[in-house]
Amino acid sequence: MNRVIILAFVLLVSGTAMAQDMEQKLNTETNLIEVVYFHDNGEVSQQGTFNLDRKLHGEWISFDENGSKIAQGTYKNGLKKGSWKFWIDGTQKEVVYENNAVAEVSDAKKKSGLVNKH
Repeated sequence: MNRVIILAFVLLVSGTAMAQDMEQKLNTETNLIEVVYFHDNGEVSQQGTFNLDRKLHGEWISFDENGSKIAQGTYKNGLKKGSWKFWIDGTQKEVVYENNAVAEVSDAKKKSGLVNKH
């Protein structure tokens, strides 16, 4: 059965590998499909993993067309889980999910790390 799944995955990957907007590969250690999607300009749009049932599973990160991170969070069997971070206009927002529903929202100004001396 595992050989059939691996063969099907290899055929799927070989068919989609020619498309420049997505790359995927099976991580045999985790049994997760690692995927990278690209913007039209070649910058990474999203990266994350699917389980073998093709459900989002594990950490996902999204980037804008300039390569800046705009979202980061975790899925478990297709459902949003735990703390997600979003970066919007210099503000970091944190959304906590429980049972795939928003449980809490908070935001903090992006810190520059610079200290003013008087």
